[in-house]
Amino acid sequence: MFSIGDFAKLGRVSVRMLRHYDSLGLLVPAQVDAGTGYRSYRAEQLRRLNRILALKDLGFTLQQVQSILDEKLGAEELRGMLRMRRAQLQEQMAADVARLTSVEARLRTIEREGRMSTDDVVVKQVPRVRVAELSAVAASYEGSDIGPVIQPLYQQLFQRLGAAGVQMAGPSIAYYESAPAESPEAVTVHAAVTVAVEPDPGYDFAVLDLPELPNAATIVHHGSMDEADRSMHTLAQWIDDNGYKMEGYAREVCLEFDPDDPSKWVHEFQVSIVP
Repeated sequence: MFSIGDFAKLGRVSVRMLRHYDSLGLLVPAQVDAGTGYRSYRAEQLRRLNRILALKDLGFTLQQVQSILDEKLGAEELRGMLRMRRAQLQEQMAADVARLTSVEARLRTIEREGRMSTDDVVVKQVPRVRVAELSAVAASYEGSDIGPVIQPLYQQLFQRLGAAGVQMAGPSIAYYESAPAESPEAVTVHAAVTVAVEPDPGYDFAVLDLPELPNAATIVHHGSMDEADRSMHTLAQWIDDNGYKMEGYAREVCLEFDPDDPSKWVHEFQVSIVP
């Protein structure tokens, strides 16, 4: 048997915490001296303490921890539950990192306000182009919704192109359309690459012609797509200053891509405009 102080040392927790767990009925001492009130613990109780701490560190409330432990889960069941909770936390961490990256990019855009030149905007005709593509629906046009959809689409598309022996004949082009049948905010995401083949029912991807844009305002964006806002803001300012209106969403034409260094990416944004 161990005193509460020694048991706290062995479990690497505070005496105050053990008293709190006792008051909740979460970890009751093996013995309490009737005269002095001193609490004593057995070595085997460290197993329950370890489970309490592991579940607590994974974000479960003490009430949830007690329910889980009272079900007397076996070690393998508990490990499975912990692995699942760990995966959830990892997903949350990834989402938080992505959100922080987005916030930092927007802050940099704000810092550049008033210093962005619209001289880089070029108006031109964008010719019709033959593409192979896969598409899917995203919940909205927000970057946090687009990224998880378009990235797997391109991975699948390149795999399918390779299996079909179809080579790229030009840049990749991402474009978007509203998907009102899904929800007011939903968009259909098209992950496309330029090809020089005819449509074939044997392909497990679509081959089609993107229509020309007779009048498009364009700008070349250097760097990560996390910072696309700064170029889109410049484009928006030019459209507003020159009395145009935009039609639809911008096309994103990938001119240069380095999988290891997004700062080296180069995209051209193309927006169809009308007077």
